[in-house]
Amino acid sequence: MALKSTIYKINLNIADMDRHYYQTHMLTLAKHPSETEERLMVRLLAFVLYADEALEFGKGLSDDDEPDLWQKDLTGAIERWIGVGLPDEREIRKACGKAKQVVQVLYGGRTAEMWWEQHQKAMLKLDNVTVINLPETQALTAAASRSLSMSVTIQDQQLLVSHDGGSFELSPVILKA
Repeated sequence: MALKSTIYKINLNIADMDRHYYQTHMLTLAKHPSETEERLMVRLLAFVLYADEALEFGKGLSDDDEPDLWQKDLTGAIERWIGVGLPDEREIRKACGKAKQVVQVLYGGRTAEMWWEQHQKAMLKLDNVTVINLPETQALTAAASRSLSMSVTIQDQQLLVSHDGGSFELSPVILKA
Protein backbone atom coordinates (compact mmCIF):
# COMPACT_ATOMS: atom_id res chain seq x y z
CA MET A 1 0.00 0.00 0.00
CA ALA A 2 1.37 3.40 -0.99
CA LEU A 3 1.86 6.04 1.66
CA LYS A 4 -0.31 9.13 1.34
CA SER A 5 0.76 12.75 1.47
CA THR A 6 0.25 14.73 4.66
CA ILE A 7 -1.84 17.87 4.17
CA TYR A 8 -0.79 21.21 5.68
CA LYS A 9 -3.19 24.18 5.77
CA ILE A 10 -1.38 27.50 5.90
CA ASN A 11 -2.74 31.01 6.34
CA LEU A 12 0.10 33.14 4.99
CA ASN A 13 0.31 36.92 5.20
CA ILE A 14 3.09 38.48 3.11
CA ALA A 15 4.31 42.07 3.38
CA ASP A 16 7.18 42.36 0.88
CA MET A 17 8.35 45.96 1.06
CA ASP A 18 11.14 45.30 -1.46
CA ARG A 19 8.66 44.35 -4.22
CA HIS A 20 5.60 46.24 -2.87
CA TYR A 21 3.62 43.01 -2.63
CA TYR A 22 1.08 42.77 0.19
CA GLN A 23 -1.23 39.78 0.17
CA THR A 24 -2.81 37.02 2.21
CA HIS A 25 -2.77 33.49 0.83
CA MET A 26 -4.71 30.47 2.06
CA LEU A 27 -2.49 27.56 1.00
CA THR A 28 -2.91 23.81 1.08
CA LEU A 29 0.43 22.03 0.85
CA ALA A 30 0.88 18.29 0.39
CA LYS A 31 3.97 16.87 2.09
CA HIS A 32 5.23 13.93 0.04
CA PRO A 33 5.87 10.81 2.20
CA SER A 34 9.62 11.05 1.48
CA GLU A 35 9.75 14.81 2.12
CA THR A 36 11.00 16.27 5.41
CA GLU A 37 9.24 19.10 7.23
CA GLU A 38 12.35 21.20 6.60
CA ARG A 39 11.97 20.80 2.83
CA LEU A 40 8.24 21.54 3.04
CA MET A 41 8.93 24.76 4.92
CA VAL A 42 11.70 25.75 2.47
CA ARG A 43 9.16 25.28 -0.35
CA LEU A 44 6.81 27.60 1.57
CA LEU A 45 9.60 30.16 1.99
CA ALA A 46 10.38 29.95 -1.75
CA PHE A 47 6.71 30.82 -2.34
CA VAL A 48 7.08 33.82 -0.01
CA LEU A 49 10.20 35.09 -1.80
CA TYR A 50 8.52 35.03 -5.23
CA ALA A 51 4.85 35.38 -4.25
CA ASP A 52 2.54 36.22 -7.11
CA GLU A 53 -1.07 35.44 -7.96
CA ALA A 54 0.15 33.18 -10.78
CA LEU A 55 2.74 31.28 -8.69
CA GLU A 56 1.68 27.69 -8.06
CA PHE A 57 3.10 24.65 -6.31
CA GLY A 58 4.12 21.92 -8.73
CA LYS A 59 4.33 18.19 -8.14
CA GLY A 60 8.00 18.50 -7.19
CA LEU A 61 9.18 15.19 -5.72
CA SER A 62 6.30 13.28 -7.35
CA ASP A 63 7.21 14.28 -10.92
CA ASP A 64 10.67 14.98 -12.36
CA ASP A 65 9.18 17.13 -15.14
CA GLU A 66 7.64 19.66 -12.73
CA PRO A 67 9.38 22.02 -10.34
CA ASP A 68 8.51 22.62 -6.72
CA LEU A 69 6.89 25.92 -7.77
CA TRP A 70 6.25 27.54 -11.10
CA GLN A 71 4.68 30.60 -12.61
CA LYS A 72 3.20 30.51 -16.09
CA ASP A 73 1.97 33.35 -18.30
CA LEU A 74 -1.46 33.39 -19.93
CA THR A 75 -0.20 31.35 -22.89
CA GLY A 76 1.07 28.57 -20.64
CA ALA A 77 4.74 29.44 -21.13
CA ILE A 78 6.79 28.98 -17.94
CA GLU A 79 8.03 32.34 -16.69
CA ARG A 80 9.63 31.12 -13.45
CA TRP A 81 10.73 27.61 -12.44
CA ILE A 82 11.62 27.28 -8.75
CA GLY A 83 13.41 24.22 -7.40
CA VAL A 84 14.24 23.39 -3.79
CA GLY A 85 17.22 21.35 -2.67
CA LEU A 86 20.49 20.24 -4.20
CA PRO A 87 19.76 18.94 -7.70
CA ASP A 88 22.02 17.54 -10.34
CA GLU A 89 23.41 20.21 -12.67
CA ARG A 90 21.62 18.55 -15.64
CA GLU A 91 18.25 19.18 -14.00
CA ILE A 92 18.95 22.91 -13.79
CA ARG A 93 20.15 23.05 -17.40
CA LYS A 94 16.97 21.24 -18.49
CA ALA A 95 14.84 23.73 -16.53
CA CYS A 96 16.72 26.61 -18.22
CA GLY A 97 15.46 25.36 -21.56
CA LYS A 98 11.87 25.27 -20.32
CA ALA A 99 11.58 28.56 -18.40
CA LYS A 100 12.54 32.21 -18.76
CA GLN A 101 13.91 32.27 -15.21
CA VAL A 102 15.11 29.41 -13.01
CA VAL A 103 15.51 29.82 -9.26
CA GLN A 104 17.23 27.18 -7.14
CA VAL A 105 16.77 27.46 -3.37
CA LEU A 106 19.48 25.60 -1.47
CA TYR A 107 19.30 24.53 2.17
CA GLY A 108 21.13 22.06 4.37
CA GLY A 109 23.98 24.07 5.91
CA ARG A 110 27.43 22.75 5.01
CA THR A 111 26.01 20.32 2.43
CA ALA A 112 24.49 23.24 0.49
CA GLU A 113 27.81 25.12 0.67
CA MET A 114 29.64 22.07 -0.72
CA TRP A 115 27.04 21.78 -3.52
CA TRP A 116 27.65 25.43 -4.45
CA GLU A 117 31.45 24.99 -4.41
CA GLN A 118 31.08 22.03 -6.78
CA HIS A 119 28.54 23.65 -9.16
CA GLN A 120 29.42 27.35 -8.96
CA LYS A 121 31.34 27.55 -12.25
CA ALA A 122 28.55 25.85 -14.20
CA MET A 123 25.83 27.99 -12.57
CA LEU A 124 27.68 31.24 -13.32
CA LYS A 125 27.62 30.34 -17.04
CA LEU A 126 23.82 30.13 -17.09
CA ASP A 127 22.21 33.52 -17.75
CA ASN A 128 18.69 32.80 -16.48
CA VAL A 129 19.54 31.13 -13.14
CA THR A 130 19.28 32.57 -9.64
CA VAL A 131 20.72 30.58 -6.73
CA ILE A 132 19.69 31.34 -3.15
CA ASN A 133 21.02 29.63 -0.02
CA LEU A 134 19.10 29.44 3.24
CA PRO A 135 21.89 28.75 5.73
CA GLU A 136 19.66 28.70 8.82
CA THR A 137 16.43 26.69 8.59
CA GLN A 138 16.12 25.28 12.12
CA ALA A 139 13.64 27.96 13.29
CA LEU A 140 11.70 27.60 10.05
CA THR A 141 11.44 23.83 10.52
CA ALA A 142 10.41 24.28 14.16
CA ALA A 143 7.50 26.48 13.02
CA ALA A 144 6.02 23.65 10.91
CA SER A 145 2.49 22.70 11.86
CA ARG A 146 -0.32 21.04 9.91
CA SER A 147 -2.45 24.09 10.67
CA LEU A 148 -0.24 27.16 10.53
CA SER A 149 -0.81 30.89 10.57
CA MET A 150 2.31 32.78 9.45
CA SER A 151 3.20 36.38 8.63
CA VAL A 152 6.36 37.29 6.76
CA THR A 153 7.70 40.81 6.37
CA ILE A 154 10.47 41.32 3.84
CA GLN A 155 12.61 44.46 3.89
CA ASP A 156 16.10 44.89 2.42
CA GLN A 157 16.14 41.15 1.61
CA GLN A 158 15.74 40.30 5.30
CA LEU A 159 12.75 38.22 6.42
CA LEU A 160 10.94 38.59 9.72
CA VAL A 161 8.75 35.52 10.20
CA SER A 162 6.00 35.48 12.83
CA HIS A 163 3.92 32.41 13.58
CA ASP A 164 1.74 30.96 16.30
CA GLY A 165 4.76 29.90 18.39
CA GLY A 166 6.95 33.00 18.09
CA SER A 167 9.08 34.85 15.56
CA PHE A 168 12.53 34.73 14.02
CA GLU A 169 14.60 36.40 11.31
CA LEU A 170 15.99 34.78 8.18
CA SER A 171 18.69 36.10 5.89
CA PRO A 172 18.71 34.37 2.49
CA VAL A 173 22.10 34.51 0.79
CA ILE A 174 21.95 35.32 -2.93
CA LEU A 175 24.78 33.27 -4.43
CA LYS A 176 23.91 34.18 -8.03
CA ALA A 177 21.36 36.70 -9.23
